[in-house]
Amino acid sequence: MAGVLLRDGRYEIVGTLGEGAQGTTFEAVDRTTGQKVAIKRFLVKGARSWKDVELAEREAAVLAELSHPALPVHVDHFEESGALYLVMERIEGDTIEALTRRAGALSRNDVLRFLDDAASVLDYLHGRSPPVIHRDINPKNVIRRPDGSFAFVDFGAVRAALKPRGGSTVVGTFGYMAPEQFQGRALPATDVYSVGATALTMLTNVEPENLPHRGLAIDVAAALGGTVAPELREVLERMLEPDPDRRAPRVRPLLDELARRSEPRGNASRRHEESSWRAWERGGRDRTDTHTRRRRDSSRKGSSPDAHDRRDSHAGRYPHEPPWEAWERDVREQWKERHAERHRANVWQAHGWRHRRRGLHGPPLVVALLAIHVALIVVGVTLGVIVPVALTVLSIFFGPTLRNAARDTQRAEAAARAMLLRARQFVLYGPERTEGTETRARVEPAPGPQEPGRWRVEVGGEAPPPAEEEEEEREPSRAHREHRT
Repeated sequence: MAGVLLRDGRYEIVGTLGEGAQGTTFEAVDRTTGQKVAIKRFLVKGARSWKDVELAEREAAVLAELSHPALPVHVDHFEESGALYLVMERIEGDTIEALTRRAGALSRNDVLRFLDDAASVLDYLHGRSPPVIHRDINPKNVIRRPDGSFAFVDFGAVRAALKPRGGSTVVGTFGYMAPEQFQGRALPATDVYSVGATALTMLTNVEPENLPHRGLAIDVAAALGGTVAPELREVLERMLEPDPDRRAPRVRPLLDELARRSEPRGNASRRHEESSWRAWERGGRDRTDTHTRRRRDSSRKGSSPDAHDRRDSHAGRYPHEPPWEAWERDVREQWKERHAERHRANVWQAHGWRHRRRGLHGPPLVVALLAIHVALIVVGVTLGVIVPVALTVLSIFFGPTLRNAARDTQRAEAAARAMLLRARQFVLYGPERTEGTETRARVEPAPGPQEPGRWRVEVGGEAPPPAEEEEEEREPSRAHREHRT
């Protein structure tokens, strides 16, 4: 494609940036301005359905309306030779996926910068009317610029929250999709989950589906170990909460709280006391400010602060200890109480989940789970190992067609595995209440440079169209036909 001219010679292709399931992205030059641009080509003739065409048109329409430093600038979009072309700003830098593949896990500063840029982008997108939901934030769709800032690309899966078009089809990358996306739902908190999963991948260099889990939730503490501060771990836990009603709705308040809890202390002699005072403030006690003011006034006058501290009710509780040590003792007691309360809540939640199960019970449950696990093993060994290896060996003698068949077999294995895991959830917890929608799953290679084992999952909750509308849905939209003519 290098040297090919598009749009009556305005754009000249100079190279390929990546290939994905929805199309190919080229690097090009706008000959009228000399600016480098990225051109995304989508083949209309090769589309599996007009739903795919709609995703491409939706990406162009959304980008044309957005203006943010962390988003690519929309330049142009047009149709030519049976293909749709989306022209946007060429963002220099590497994707997070490329960075982690080359250098391993990224630093805490990189993660904090990513979270800060993501908070700004999500506040901008979700603050629009109606809110715009990206739905596919993952390491392949985030680019780190040379100055260290991050940009967010690939708006093919974007959705206006209050104006869903033609059903509830969800396009996302498995592992970075929030649980509600598998039910055809997309909320602002859905993007918060994807940002948290991407940040966790940056810190661990491990895909989210391969990290330890507790039920539906990623076990962030087990995944990170002691590699990051507890404050940052708590931020990620609140972003990765499986229940969207309990998940943090925004990223910015979490970062503000993290900054307050991590702000630098004074000199070493005061750090211990100040940490106790801050912990006391978080406990909701009003005496902290009073004591701090008394100590400050006493130090200025040269008098001993104990004359005031003896009248403090807290000093009365611990007559043989200095007040700040007594505060530390009380802070430890409060921490133990909160820890015990959290433990009781976790036990209650686990107990409640066991009693809320609507699936099978007794011997039928054991038989069904055994059958599903046997099927998982058979599918994994047969479609995931034996058949692909055999087809790859035969492709040496019979050509690349069999090599493509091997990749299709791996794709079928991923789809079968997803359906079996969904069947296991059905057996354990019963059917989800989807209000009459019909759920379908489609697994396809994720966009960008291909890697073995990386697939893109599309789950649709769109009900079948009425009989009188079937013929209309098989044809392109009227506006699209007029545009093509």
